[in-house]
Amino acid sequence: MKIALGPRPVRLLENVWIPLSDGTRLAAKIWLPEDAGSSPVPAIVDYIPYRKRDGTVLRDERMYPYFASHGYASIRLDIRGTGDSEGLFEDEYVKQEQDDAVGAIEWMTRQAWCSGSVGMIGKSWGGFSALQVAARRPKGLKAIITHCSTDDRYADDGHYMGGCVLNDTLVWGTTCFASMAQSPDPEIVGQDRWRAMWMERLENARPTLIDWLTHQRRDDFWRHGSVCEDYGAIDCAVFAVGGWADGFSNAVFRLLSNLRAPRKGLIGPWGHTYPHEGVPGPAIGFLQECLRWWDHWLKGKDTGIMQEPVLRSWMLDWAEPAAHYDERPGHWVADPSWPSPHVTSRIFRIGTGRLSEQALPEATLEISSPETVGIAGGEWCPYGLGGEGPEMPLDQRWDDGGSLIFDSHLLAEATPILGAPVLELEVTCDTPTAILAARLSDVSPSGEVTRVTYGLLNLSHRDGHEDLQPMEAGRSYRIRLAMNAVGYTYPAGHRIRLSISTAYWPLVLPAPERATLTIEAEASRLNLPIRMPQPMDAELSTFGTPESSAPMATTVLKPGSVERFARLDVLPKQVTVTVKRDDGFVRLDPIGTVVGLQKHMIYSVAENDPTAARTEVYHRDELSRGAWQTAVEGRTVMTATKSTFHLQIDFNAFENGERIFERSWSKKIPRDLV
Repeated sequence: MKIALGPRPVRLLENVWIPLSDGTRLAAKIWLPEDAGSSPVPAIVDYIPYRKRDGTVLRDERMYPYFASHGYASIRLDIRGTGDSEGLFEDEYVKQEQDDAVGAIEWMTRQAWCSGSVGMIGKSWGGFSALQVAARRPKGLKAIITHCSTDDRYADDGHYMGGCVLNDTLVWGTTCFASMAQSPDPEIVGQDRWRAMWMERLENARPTLIDWLTHQRRDDFWRHGSVCEDYGAIDCAVFAVGGWADGFSNAVFRLLSNLRAPRKGLIGPWGHTYPHEGVPGPAIGFLQECLRWWDHWLKGKDTGIMQEPVLRSWMLDWAEPAAHYDERPGHWVADPSWPSPHVTSRIFRIGTGRLSEQALPEATLEISSPETVGIAGGEWCPYGLGGEGPEMPLDQRWDDGGSLIFDSHLLAEATPILGAPVLELEVTCDTPTAILAARLSDVSPSGEVTRVTYGLLNLSHRDGHEDLQPMEAGRSYRIRLAMNAVGYTYPAGHRIRLSISTAYWPLVLPAPERATLTIEAEASRLNLPIRMPQPMDAELSTFGTPESSAPMATTVLKPGSVERFARLDVLPKQVTVTVKRDDGFVRLDPIGTVVGLQKHMIYSVAENDPTAARTEVYHRDELSRGAWQTAVEGRTVMTATKSTFHLQIDFNAFENGERIFERSWSKKIPRDLV
């Protein structure tokens, strides 16, 4: 990473209180050009609950002084009830959160240092916030950059996928309610106030994952905050960014297809990280691209960015399956719009063990997978890439043994795909609901099987996620499953593999009972989005070298570690996957705060009994500086019967090593065709 700054000296305002109409104050950290008082600048705001002073500070210090040195007020704003902001936290993306953002942006436009133009930027929660606030159209908001986010909270938000319950809803749910209840910083809110504020937060803390699991259909709970409900509400410019290794990349395509406001898209090989720090690499000069975007929309400069193609995508090349990649080989391509005129459909027929562009003999095929299929699937969304952990899918031969597999002939030429492969099946099912898991892989000449993309569908959601219909035994259904979009080039001499299973654990919870799917192969097909090379691809300008402002000085007091391992018990036949993450302890040297995080997930399931599935999640955050020694921890255990989810959730808080608060919840949630 190249350390580089713009021409304008920067000053830091460590904490600025932004007053809201109800008297609550939000805490902001602002990097300003020193001369902004006499030469006002546009504001760029990142609005998230992850603690501006000691949570995202390492990332922020490498981005926001950089923007400020190029003539922007860079603002990191803590959401109500989190970090150092006043008030109480409710849940993800509530209306109050958006109301507060609208009020804060209006406050920014009135400041002497602000030109009146505002942009929003954010990754994950911050990307959601940018889209949701843009739909509210606050005065002054002219452009956003939304990275690793979604337009549809039910379809792509770590809770459900294709109507299947993601284990991430328990993992993230445990992290969310514990982390949001951390103590404010006494140096910011005052030595006389911090403990009272913290106790109020602890009393208010509740596991909102109970709500997430209660709303198993796409109802009003999920429609709120889903900008896909009205794309036309967004009238500011949108730069949508994602990565193929991330869980949110599908939203980029939907935003480009449905927004009517000015828009651009960028998808690289990255996981849940900003592209200038992107892993898997290559990382790019993303902050320079942000400046081109901001300069165009917030300063009215002609940077040429809007004359460039609408979508730029990294086409992945083959790589051996691995739990972690430092880089993924490939190349950039560009498309003038999405859907792209450069993408065409290629139909593959399905037969016994075969994929072919030619007709194949009729075949009736059955599959009832062991519940352990999916063990090689990696994480739904790799959050820890960049050295944190082994989270990518392994060799798919682990899972193919419990799946129906269909292979193409050896490819005579390279076959590039860009977009969402679509599987159409003629299916009967012997249970009211079942999981349909489809994986698209690359079989190398030496036999390794690298997953390219995948898709999941709860079959009771086959006609949508709102009005569910159970499967009728003996009745044939036409099922359409769109897999995750991807950009990938199959090399000549390799094979395309389609794998179908009725389980994909531990990514998703098992169906209530084992199901057998019967597939009429002759009536089924796989549709691949073929994107052949175009002359404009070779003419693309290269991205700059990654740049940033200087990192914050830190001292590692205890190194971190990550483990991921699986255990197979022969009697009874059960598999347990354990993930242990310990970030150690790191001192943020300029402020002296020591931060620590420990987390573990234990997933177990019996090969032939979906009701034996068990998920346990533990999360602990620690903060200390001198006499201020605090910690919070949450633990969730979920088991299930055919009809009910059983949750046991425990929450504790500690001061100076002694427990000062504890609370537990036991909850039974009826299963609604999941």
